[in-house]
Amino acid sequence: MKAAVWHGVKDVRVEDVTLKPLKANEVVVRVAYAGICGSDLHEYLEGPVFIPVEQPDGLTGGQAPLTMGHEFSGVVEQVGADVTDFKVGDHVSVNPTVTKGEVADDVDVYDGYSFIGLSTDGGFTTHVNVPEANLYHLPQDFPLTLAATIEPTAVAVQAVKEGGLRFGEKVVIFGAGPIGVLVAAAAKAAGATKIVAVDLSAVRLEKALEMGATDVVNPSEVDDTIAAIKAIIPGGADVTFEVAGVQPTFEQAIAATRPRGTMVIVSIFAKPISFDPMQLMNAGVKLTTTIAYSKETFQQTVDLVSQGLIDVAPVITDMIALDNIVTDGFESLTTDKSQAKILVNLAEED
Repeated sequence: MKAAVWHGVKDVRVEDVTLKPLKANEVVVRVAYAGICGSDLHEYLEGPVFIPVEQPDGLTGGQAPLTMGHEFSGVVEQVGADVTDFKVGDHVSVNPTVTKGEVADDVDVYDGYSFIGLSTDGGFTTHVNVPEANLYHLPQDFPLTLAATIEPTAVAVQAVKEGGLRFGEKVVIFGAGPIGVLVAAAAKAAGATKIVAVDLSAVRLEKALEMGATDVVNPSEVDDTIAAIKAIIPGGADVTFEVAGVQPTFEQAIAATRPRGTMVIVSIFAKPISFDPMQLMNAGVKLTTTIAYSKETFQQTVDLVSQGLIDVAPVITDMIALDNIVTDGFESLTTDKSQAKILVNLAEED
């Protein structure tokens, strides 16, 4: 079978691979659609970030070269001897997070984590072995295209939960890439009345409005970004989300938050930044972070998306073939700001 395999920076190859033997606690998922994530793009442009190179990953045993892809949906094609909750033909969403599972769910990921598709073979192929514990049932009539967006949507739902957002509150989102616009959709579902998206790209701001933002600010078009935000939300936002991953937006997110409001770091920073803690203290802003999601949040996201309470359809901007994943996927996401979520169509692969 063909798979998109990471070998190194700017070295992702579509090549023939062999499916590993099925373990007793695993199922074989026939992949339908797989999304290209910002984390995948980081690995392509500047990895390894999460991909284990020097030695096997401690949780998954995987090591480069490996098949990428951690945002995917599919159909169960075979079940291992110990699998009890899934059968052949079930439609599934995959939670790619692998943890030790030794502490409470809400802190489990912070006890150490890896990812299917980053630390072991993932979904940029037709068939992949997935532990039963990482599978979630989907309604049989729910489109598997939309189901491929559940994983990044879970990141957004977790971020909104971390911010403690309540009905009627107001938010600002710095960064209108795929996760940023999904945060807008999740904040809308959570009852935010003002959702301001901030980005330098006009086309991304249009996508944010389509996904749930009520207002947008383009820093290149205003003299003072914070003043422009506070003209929309006097006094500052109840919750801000930093989804751009650069120092200027980190500082602006603090400045845009009301005293005793909350700033949530959602982005993965490619390199360290520095900031003056007194800015945070003098603003009276609470700072929190989020990485991935809990199992509870993933199930909640499956329910929210499959019931149409979060509309994920607008985030999908292109559908490509596996053979073209480098040119039409990674390279396109690098150069074309109009792209949000590109799905690889595996349903038509042999």
